[in-house]
Amino acid sequence: MAIPRTGSDGLSTHGGPGWRPRSAAHAAELGRIWTECGCTSEVDPLRAVVLVRPPDSMASAADARANLMVGPVDLGLIREQARGVASAYEEHGVRVHWVEPDAPVSPNVVFARDLFFMTPGGAVVARMASAQRAGEEPVVARALAALGVPIERTVTGTATFEGADALWLDRTTVVVGVGFRTNAAGARAVAGALRGYGVDVVEVRLGPGVQHLLGSVVFLDHGLAAVHAAAAGPGLRTLLRDRGYRVVEVPPDGELLTARGMNLVALAPGRVLMPTAAPVLRERIEAAGVSTHVVDVGEYVKAAGALGCLTGVLHRSAAR
Repeated sequence: MAIPRTGSDGLSTHGGPGWRPRSAAHAAELGRIWTECGCTSEVDPLRAVVLVRPPDSMASAADARANLMVGPVDLGLIREQARGVASAYEEHGVRVHWVEPDAPVSPNVVFARDLFFMTPGGAVVARMASAQRAGEEPVVARALAALGVPIERTVTGTATFEGADALWLDRTTVVVGVGFRTNAAGARAVAGALRGYGVDVVEVRLGPGVQHLLGSVVFLDHGLAAVHAAAAGPGLRTLLRDRGYRVVEVPPDGELLTARGMNLVALAPGRVLMPTAAPVLRERIEAAGVSTHVVDVGEYVKAAGALGCLTGVLHRSAAR
């Protein structure tokens, strides 16, 4: 005789007395069942970030080019700078979650921004474009799962997507840069993850040699952005203009190209944390009405990134 599958047999597991339906939506369970996380802005108050402890592999990466770096990195110094970045965030009320790579992995794993992108309700895990960085994705996936962060989607197939190619333009629009790091299939994967939140994805084409969208534009406040004058193409500029953004033009000088001064993170609207080695750019940003704070990331710059690249944003929210 078949076992009844309805509540008519009185068993709670079949929907009978004692069964309690789940009534809360996923968003209401963030901070209760899941870790509080999510993002709909590049400048809302920063609440929580992921930083990756620089792995031992950084000390043995003698061939900088083969490891996608600019030059050799001092492992002790970059770990000291990592602690300095964490302290800077904590001083501004940002919770820092450390990721300890649990297996031999590329030194590039320190650039957590590339490894995932936050939707309003969970993370999109990247699929890295270079052979050198293949294998970093499980590191961040395990770390996010251990933190209790929902995995919204993992990019698969032949799609490639890196988190620094996706930026929130406003609460219903994400810009995805398509170039040699993120392909069109990767942009579609991000769009699929965001569709259920009523968020549109706008693709912009990145020019030759542009590493990520994050290197072309960073957001400083609602309605205010800094752009790399030589890298921001007409599509991106038109998009910013049409959305009413004021723009701080950053010339391709040593502070931008060598010190990576524009590779910064907004702590809150009109307040940013940026690399120390860009005093002229800092003055330009402050002249636009933005308050600035600085931290030394010189060893990360040798590894071909800076503050924005090394910071995986977990949570931004205007409400406590």
